[in-house]
Amino acid sequence: MDVATFAAGCFWGVEHEFRKIKGVSEAFCGYIGGHTDGPTYRDVCSGQTGHAEAVEVTYDPAVVSFEQLVEAFFQLHDPTQLNRQGPDVGDQYRSAIFCHNEEQTKLANQIKGRLEKEGAFKKPIATKIVDTKPFFKAEEYHQKYFEKNNIQICH
Repeated sequence: MDVATFAAGCFWGVEHEFRKIKGVSEAFCGYIGGHTDGPTYRDVCSGQTGHAEAVEVTYDPAVVSFEQLVEAFFQLHDPTQLNRQGPDVGDQYRSAIFCHNEEQTKLANQIKGRLEKEGAFKKPIATKIVDTKPFFKAEEYHQKYFEKNNIQICH
């Protein structure tokens, strides 16, 4: 099994969509990229921690590739929005791929570059591709939020 970490706005919908992908065995909501240890949802929402809402995905690379996950990531949110997604505003809602190794960094940059070259989006892609940082799992009530609350879509 391998791990990939994506930030694409509110983590509830992102987690829900990644869980649907064949080969993904687990997806957890959490916080990453900031300067505080063990942040809470309230801490992250304050905008003072530097953390982004993110999803850590565990997947079987024999079934789904990292490239396929990155392609899905770019389709399930608007990667052209800087520090926001829809009505959610702040750097905690930024678009980012937190790479766990050099191969992930290379592939993520290649896919982002190809999408930019193809003009896949009407505006420039704001997604940052960065080295991973410690991932802090969000509180239990955030995990599988859509399933627990019978929700199909956020916005």
